[in-house]
Amino acid sequence: MDEIIQGIAIYALPVIFAITMHEAAHGYIAKHFGDFTAFNEGRISLNPIRHIDLIGTILVPLTLFVLSKMTVGAGFLFGWAKPVPVNFSNLRQPKRDMLWVAAAGPGANLLMALFWALMIKLAITMPESSFAKPLALMGIAGIEINVILMVLNLLPLPPLDGSRMAISLLPHRLAYPFSRIEPYGFIILLGLLFSGVLGTVIGPMITWTKIIIVSIFGLYI
Repeated sequence: MDEIIQGIAIYALPVIFAITMHEAAHGYIAKHFGDFTAFNEGRISLNPIRHIDLIGTILVPLTLFVLSKMTVGAGFLFGWAKPVPVNFSNLRQPKRDMLWVAAAGPGANLLMALFWALMIKLAITMPESSFAKPLALMGIAGIEINVILMVLNLLPLPPLDGSRMAISLLPHRLAYPFSRIEPYGFIILLGLLFSGVLGTVIGPMITWTKIIIVSIFGLYI
């Protein structure tokens, strides 16, 4: 039980920052390209309360983490935040600008992963400090969760960000039929997750992305 509580304490802050920055980035870039929907609803904010979904951000990840720790001894996280509202028709050039609005979320997660790598580097420079070990562990968790969110959201599957990017890049004759998959996207995603196909597809990408990030900072974790 102590190990579970410690794991929750280590992962809580990185998870909150990851979802907050991801969602706020969507709203900020949408505002930059002409859509003020998220801004008017107060969603371009670093206040995590504005982005937390009770079920997707707290109950589902917490339950999965505790159950996986108890059964297989390794923490497993899966969840979602409250989506930032974006009215793509308000964008100055909707089809083109959609690409940048969608890419902003994964981009924010990449920056956060780099930030947490920097925190590990900082922890290494102060080995005698009582904050060094917790900061390093939190940094490892931060890299893990942000890389997973980034790679997952880049998949071209509705409602993930990668699908919006694909719609932006595809010609109109292909973009419209592709967008009609969206009502079934979440069901497909869950099916891929629990069948193990999702892990097989994104696992190598997650691993190599983490290797590149820690290599940039000369880390070995």
